[in-house]
Amino acid sequence: MTEEEILEDLRQAVLTYDSDRARRAAEEAIEAKVHPLKAIEEGLAPAIREVGERYHRYEIYLPHVIIAADVMTVAMQILEAALPKDEVPKRKGIVIGTVEGDIHEIGKNVVAMMLKVAGFEVYDLGVDVKVSTFIDKAQANDAEVIAMSSLMTTSMPNMGELIDELNSTNMREKYKVVVGGGPVTQWYAEKIGSDGFGRDGDEAVEMVRRLLRV
Repeated sequence: MTEEEILEDLRQAVLTYDSDRARRAAEEAIEAKVHPLKAIEEGLAPAIREVGERYHRYEIYLPHVIIAADVMTVAMQILEAALPKDEVPKRKGIVIGTVEGDIHEIGKNVVAMMLKVAGFEVYDLGVDVKVSTFIDKAQANDAEVIAMSSLMTTSMPNMGELIDELNSTNMREKYKVVVGGGPVTQWYAEKIGSDGFGRDGDEAVEMVRRLLRV
């Protein structure tokens, strides 16, 4: 196979949700001496972006996005293993969770998956997450973004509490803090001093890209 054919095979593997095809294409890329970064950036990345666009246009549903991301991961693991350590791309880290006092997770899960599809390293902390846990996990994983979700007005104050804690410990400049959820508004996000607000997964991805300049 030519290099162009291999790149297209990687792309089609993701778009057709075929993990076996993704594995074979990644192995063929290495055998054909296609640079692994080129295989990732010109084969896998365009495909997963297209998956996100199809989801945005309601042509596919969240399970399709999840499967496509899993297929991409199969190929990524093979390609990244073939890279010299100093060439392995470092993905921007994002800690995400539903704040303490709230156990709603569907919206948070969608945002987390869309961020993964966009190429970010996502650490999903689940629901009912304490302020200290968000901060501890962000520090432990060298994350650059802390993303909080709330579906209840009674739990929303915990978002501001986290920002206050970062300010009091002189860590505010270290992280971009973003918020979202049913009752959360742009006005509230600005009031508590967050860096951004997203109504859904697509807005969240674009907001984070803008904040991190990627």
